[in-house]
Amino acid sequence: MKNLLLINNAEISAAETAADTAEVAEAAVVADSATMTPEQTLEHITNPETIKESVDKLLNYDLTTLLNVVVEGAVSVALKIVAALAIYYVGRWIIRRMMRFLDRVYVRRDVDMSLRSFLSGIVKVILYIVVVLIIIQVLGINTTSIVAMLASAGLAVGMALSGTLQNFAGGVMILFLKPYRVGDYIDAQGEEGTVSKIGLFSTEIRTVDNRVIYIPNSTISTSVIDNYSMGEMRRVDWTVSAEYGTDATKLREVLMTLLRADSRIVEEPAPVVYVTELTEGSVKFSARGWVRNADYWDVKFDMNERIYNELGKQGIKFANPQLDVTIKNN
Repeated sequence: MKNLLLINNAEISAAETAADTAEVAEAAVVADSATMTPEQTLEHITNPETIKESVDKLLNYDLTTLLNVVVEGAVSVALKIVAALAIYYVGRWIIRRMMRFLDRVYVRRDVDMSLRSFLSGIVKVILYIVVVLIIIQVLGINTTSIVAMLASAGLAVGMALSGTLQNFAGGVMILFLKPYRVGDYIDAQGEEGTVSKIGLFSTEIRTVDNRVIYIPNSTISTSVIDNYSMGEMRRVDWTVSAEYGTDATKLREVLMTLLRADSRIVEEPAPVVYVTELTEGSVKFSARGWVRNADYWDVKFDMNERIYNELGKQGIKFANPQLDVTIKNN
């Protein structure tokens, strides 16, 4: 019995010694391959003995173990993908809830409309970046290497996005200097309309014919801006061209009567009528009245029609372009 035990122990020791020897040999081979030159590595790979050894390993490999490894890897990847999708949808739901909460805070704090859209855009971008970083971490991707890569590529990205960064800086300047706000009627870059949104990179303007125009913040922040909404009142001008020989006093009285009859035209500053210019073919009268910003276009168009109808009733004629031709017979 003792002899059998001794024999078994000796066999076990010999097997362990052989395994250790094999591991040491394999490690030595790996170490040698690590120090090989490319030519030596190619020669080693194409060696018939190496090829035969590799084929033997594949033929003797346990397929059950291989299948288990593949299944475990597939399950692990599937779980990570499911977790990433869950984090994305939950994160998007949380971001929407947070944006609604911010909207309520804006209303309670009476935050300026221009600042609301700008701040909301920044907060949304930051939150989505956080969600993406969490998803990358869950998928097992090393975020440290990604951050290092982005940091190293920061200069190139900054140069490529220089125009976009200028637009962002222009948006910040607009919010601090406030040359216009959401709801103001402005004229900038040859475009005229009501400011409907001040975004991170551009300003959205809606024209009177319902066109939407996007102007880059970097451009509009450094250009001449005509803001018609800065004051509560706005002056409306009407120009009437009458023919020579027209009674100026009568025409002035007709225009003043029309201006005073419209309740939307304020009494102070008082409406006035002047003779502004004497041209070759007409006498130009200018009628001016002050109205609230909201009433500007309605008053202007209504008064145009009233002036046209009333002057016709009073027998006052508008000037028509004319050319006098004199023919001389020699």
